[in-house]
Amino acid sequence: MTMTHEITRPCLVIGMILLSLMAVPVTAGYTQITQGGTVFIGEEGLDVTAAMGGDSAIGWWGPGDAIATTSPRAQVVVDSLTSFDITPMMFSSNTGTWYRLNAQGKADGQAFTVTDPYLNLRVLDTTVSVDVTNNKWVYRGDQVSFRIETNMNPIFSRAPGGASDGITIKVQAPDGGTYSALIDSSGTAHPIENLAVTSSSYETGPIWDTGNSLYPSGRYSIWAECNVNRMKDNYEVTGKTVSSQISMLDQEQNPSISVSVPTTSIPTTTITKTVTTQKTTTTKTVITTIPATTHITTSPTVPATTLPVQTVATSVPPVETTPTKSAGFGTVLALVSVCVLVAVIVLKKQ
Repeated sequence: MTMTHEITRPCLVIGMILLSLMAVPVTAGYTQITQGGTVFIGEEGLDVTAAMGGDSAIGWWGPGDAIATTSPRAQVVVDSLTSFDITPMMFSSNTGTWYRLNAQGKADGQAFTVTDPYLNLRVLDTTVSVDVTNNKWVYRGDQVSFRIETNMNPIFSRAPGGASDGITIKVQAPDGGTYSALIDSSGTAHPIENLAVTSSSYETGPIWDTGNSLYPSGRYSIWAECNVNRMKDNYEVTGKTVSSQISMLDQEQNPSISVSVPTTSIPTTTITKTVTTQKTTTTKTVITTIPATTHITTSPTVPATTLPVQTVATSVPPVETTPTKSAGFGTVLALVSVCVLVAVIVLKKQ
């Protein structure tokens, strides 16, 4: 038992140290909110001490409300100044400026501005200077750049150099694997995770050589997401903390051209039928002239219209098979018979 306790204690100590080290980037990250600063729906663990100025509650007035003389339409008690959450349930319907409230519930200056995040990604073929986001095809070997369009760039000016979180570009290969970095035409690797996007329209430049052997030909899925201060975990909505997904085909053949060409564009079937018809006509003509050239050998100039004569000629053979006996031959035969009969009678009398 003693040995077990002695082994367990160091493990617990090491575990606590590791946990504390893991927590450092979050504490020193993009969590420090100044008075009047911008926060986004879904963020959690924010330090709003500077924004609150000693007050412990915030209130929201609608557009056109008389802030000095009316009560806020919504108010929230800030339980922890160093770990405050911008929950979708509380703030998604109440974006805009939130004010500090004094003990009497009156506005005591601005606290911060709550904003609904926006995130969009575009894919650019820099080799031919074409936006291929909607084209969904890039010629294999072209260089690709990405443009991140967002309103979350104020996050990355809160605590410069103190955080590792950012907006991540997801590039999923045809086999389902994803890349943490992309290689350009010079062989340089460019990380695409946790990018500090400091402008509303941020471009990476040509960082992806689509013809590199590391990237197989096929269809890639590409999107961007932001999970700074766990905002995607708390508010995963397409177009807000996750961009729409782009399906991009990386190959040498343009799929639009191959699909748009109909298979009946070459009238091979029509030509074949025409040739066959001509051959059939020629064959019938030859067959028609054969009887004329076969039976009428002595008169080559006789036209094909004399074919009825051939029909008369073909009726001769049946007549020839039954020859007609002449009348003289029958008479002679009768006389011979009579002579023979007379001779027989004379001989009998003798």
